[in-house]
Amino acid sequence: MAHLFEHAASGRSKCRGCQEPLAKGELRFGERLANPFGEGEITHWFHPACAAYKRPQAVIEALEGAAVGVDRETLARLARASLAHERLPRIDGAERSSSGQARCRHCHEPIAKDAWRIRLAFHEEGIFAPGGFIHLACRHGYFGTTDIVEQVLHFSAALAGDERAALRDAFKAQGER
Repeated sequence: MAHLFEHAASGRSKCRGCQEPLAKGELRFGERLANPFGEGEITHWFHPACAAYKRPQAVIEALEGAAVGVDRETLARLARASLAHERLPRIDGAERSSSGQARCRHCHEPIAKDAWRIRLAFHEEGIFAPGGFIHLACRHGYFGTTDIVEQVLHFSAALAGDERAALRDAFKAQGER
């Protein structure tokens, strides 16, 4: 089961990492897995950067035989960074807490209403399942690094420009590099 990079044949597939459509002709990454429902294999499609963040080992394996047009250096750098800290592939973006009822998976304290929180998703049997939240301040204790702003912003596409700037400011206020 060799993972692959190819151009999307149609615009019907969605990225498993960010849930955004993969446009026709756009470069995509396919992670080949055993079919859990029968014989053969299935392919889960990702934007290359989403795959490097969320499925780093598969991307590194595929980069060895990648065709021309794949930014090997950037994808390898992103994938190696995700592999360096085992919990980084869980990052699923950031948002403001809507109610103040959620608790941080690291410190177990409530996340205050309207405070920034990092969404987590766990990869289980080929599916990314929501896995709770952590405070911005708990990121080093949970992930083992504070250098996560680009990855968090990558999976926070729904944030408007001013919200993205506010999130960057919140990271900087807490010592983000």
